[in-house]
Amino acid sequence: MPDDEAGRVRALAAILREYDLDAVRVRVGEAEYELVRREPAPAAPIAVPAAAATVATPAAGEAAPANGAVASPNVKRVTAPVVGVFYGAPSPGSDPFVTVGDRVAPGQVLCILEAMKLMNEITSEYAGVVTRVIPENGQLVSLGDDLFWIEP
Repeated sequence: MPDDEAGRVRALAAILREYDLDAVRVRVGEAEYELVRREPAPAAPIAVPAAAATVATPAAGEAAPANGAVASPNVKRVTAPVVGVFYGAPSPGSDPFVTVGDRVAPGQVLCILEAMKLMNEITSEYAGVVTRVIPENGQLVSLGDDLFWIEP
């Protein structure tokens, strides 16, 4: 990596730390830089009860289901397009955008993901019934994490 690129990466890392950001993405000309803060790995392995260790692993190409739930073959998954904090309602104390059992239409707002102090409305690409709301309100989600399951 040329020195000017290394300097850019160091400067972006400093910004990440200074403003306590989870991620930053910058485009400079044709180059695009994305830095994502990761939590340090635990020092010691975490003990898992034997009953919890027998969860089936998903087939290749499938996302791992949360809490061991298995999706039906026709479920449509709404995933996180960015790393951010999940909010199921427009403001604290408000009714959630959607709950399990609600019928949704394409373009309907499902939640908000707060990323880098920006509130991003996440809309449905599908028509159907919400069968799962996966993250808890205020939970940090990663890029590609399942947010909702919708069945036609």
